[in-house]
Amino acid sequence: MVQIVPPGVYYAVPLVDTFRKVDLRVRTVEVPRQSVITRDGVSCSVDAVIYYSVVNAAAAICNVASYANSTFLLGQTTLRSVLGQVDLDTLLAKRDQIGEEMRKVLDKETESWGIRVSNVEIRDVVLPSDMIRFMASQAEAERERRAKIISADGEFQSSQKLAEAAAVMQREPMTLQLRYLQTLAQISAENNSTIVFPLPIDIFKALARNAESSPVSNAVH
Repeated sequence: MVQIVPPGVYYAVPLVDTFRKVDLRVRTVEVPRQSVITRDGVSCSVDAVIYYSVVNAAAAICNVASYANSTFLLGQTTLRSVLGQVDLDTLLAKRDQIGEEMRKVLDKETESWGIRVSNVEIRDVVLPSDMIRFMASQAEAERERRAKIISADGEFQSSQKLAEAAAVMQREPMTLQLRYLQTLAQISAENNSTIVFPLPIDIFKALARNAESSPVSNAVH
């Protein structure tokens, strides 16, 4: 007859009664590093930590010889089984999701032992050195691709602005002359030197037309 009693002082009849103390606190099991082959054929080493507690002391004592050792061994096999169904990218990016899947599997298997698995964490993933070099080169190529896309996008936007400016200058020829004079003013301000430059003939034509049409010139004639 199995009887579960709360904490306290009890008397046991020698050679008749036996008692076992069961710790109901949360316990941890460190699953040592396991060699795993992912779904895409990559070999890696993974370790994990399992958090569990006893919720049914009678089942933990009567239904399994050693619930602690059984949970440890089950964690090893479950780790290899679950990780063999995912690819490497998923393993590296979704550790929490994989840990939750492992927790559900372990919790279901240990329910008859009076065990509740509260959490499973994938602690470390060790990759072969050649795979690390390959991933580094792949990441570098991806960064270069993004940099080229950003540079090409900037050149495209710049060409659009230049085309718009050229269209404005084509409609208004004087804007080109004003821009020319502005550039010369900037050059003279930056360098303290004498600059000799050709003056566009269009400016003289415009000045001549203004002089001919002014009232002063008409009075002289």
